[in-house]
Amino acid sequence: MRRGHRPSTPSAGRPRFWGRHAVIAALANPARSVRRLWGTREALAALELPAVLPVTIADVADLGRLVPHDAPHQGLVIEVDPLDDIWLGDLLDQGRETTRPLILLDQVTDPHNVGAVLRSAAAFDALGLVTQDRHAPPESGALARAASGALEAVPWVRVVNLARALDEIAEAGYWRIGLTGHAPRLLGDTLGGGKTALVLGAEGEGMRANTEAHCDELARLPISPRVESLNVSNAAAIALYAVATRPAGG
Repeated sequence: MRRGHRPSTPSAGRPRFWGRHAVIAALANPARSVRRLWGTREALAALELPAVLPVTIADVADLGRLVPHDAPHQGLVIEVDPLDDIWLGDLLDQGRETTRPLILLDQVTDPHNVGAVLRSAAAFDALGLVTQDRHAPPESGALARAASGALEAVPWVRVVNLARALDEIAEAGYWRIGLTGHAPRLLGDTLGGGKTALVLGAEGEGMRANTEAHCDELARLPISPRVESLNVSNAAAIALYAVATRPAGG
């Protein structure tokens, strides 16, 4: 280890993660290339680190200059390479013998929301997350922090065209349920016992019409009329819970 005083600027295309859960999960993920680690002596003492990893001992003020203002780094910051792309066909092959749900996000761009959805997907053992490539956030410290380690555990597929991806998902035997407040039926009434793909749109705008058209059914959550809608990450968590607790046999 070496003692560092001057924080460096991020390398091009390499995000920085911070916080114990995000950092420890990235270090434990064999698919993740970690390029550098900064930490306080106390935080580093609790880690088992590969000898080849460049590690810099830093104080709290130095770490604060490595991350956005007031980011809760908990004494640890890493610089990483983004994970390799995952192909939708490969993910569907992994789920061939299971009924683990898929979750799709239509133009959800807030990294905190996507990170929170990943965390719920990990909690309820979803097969993976599917988003558009151009209308979803990149890997970032804020997203990794919100995911609390789930960015390393849940496969995240980025596709060019969400409608075509929904067609491919249907061919793999999934029942595609789009969540929207204007649906006539409740989610629990639309769940069968087979493979389920849950589709959610951005808060406010919701799913685009073309995305809705590529769902087998639309459903809504049983929320009070006192609330117009839920945050997309909250809605995803409730929907994943409903799938996980549906009666055997649908």
